[in-house]
Amino acid sequence: MSNYAYLRVSSDSQDVANQKHGIYEYCNKFGIADLQFVEDVVTGKKKWHERKLGNLIEGMGAGDKLIFAEVSRIARSTLQVLEVLEVCMDKGINVYIAKQNMQLDGSMQARITATVLGLAAEIEREFISMRTKEALAARKKDGMILGRPKGQAEKLKLDPKRDQIEKYLKLGLGIRPTAKLIDEAPSTLRDYIKRKKLSSGTQKTERTR
Repeated sequence: MSNYAYLRVSSDSQDVANQKHGIYEYCNKFGIADLQFVEDVVTGKKKWHERKLGNLIEGMGAGDKLIFAEVSRIARSTLQVLEVLEVCMDKGINVYIAKQNMQLDGSMQARITATVLGLAAEIEREFISMRTKEALAARKKDGMILGRPKGQAEKLKLDPKRDQIEKYLKLGLGIRPTAKLIDEAPSTLRDYIKRKKLSSGTQKTERTR
């Protein structure tokens, strides 16, 4: 079995020392030794599974211990904190949070807590979904058009090369030679010419080879 202490830290060395001090005091109280510290210098806005925490939890197994200095070091949103704890409970990882004096260690109380956390996570997801739907409904009611704008885009990729395209077309070049000169795919150029209705009296009809 392995014991890990996760530190989400800033560039402030005092911040690291404070977290370690709180964790050491807590672990001494509960007899948790041989700690391996994992320091993660990253913003709390980054999703937990994209941080070192995600890799750490992925590599841990049933019976391993994971200690945090406080809840706020797990993640910055309620839902992410609940997700981390839920994943740990599913894997049988024993979680300890020093400042909040929380133990999720496989005991009956911990299993009850895990059930509550799972329910809380589901409730939080429902609330987020509900708030999103209400916000979209309010925007729609105010006359705001939702989703991507309909119709063709006003600005196209080849607009900056339009002068070159028209020049080559007037010289009588076909789609493929022109596309090669402007370094674009023939299909892209063909679509652009069609949409912009470009033409030239001297333009040659391209033969299929």
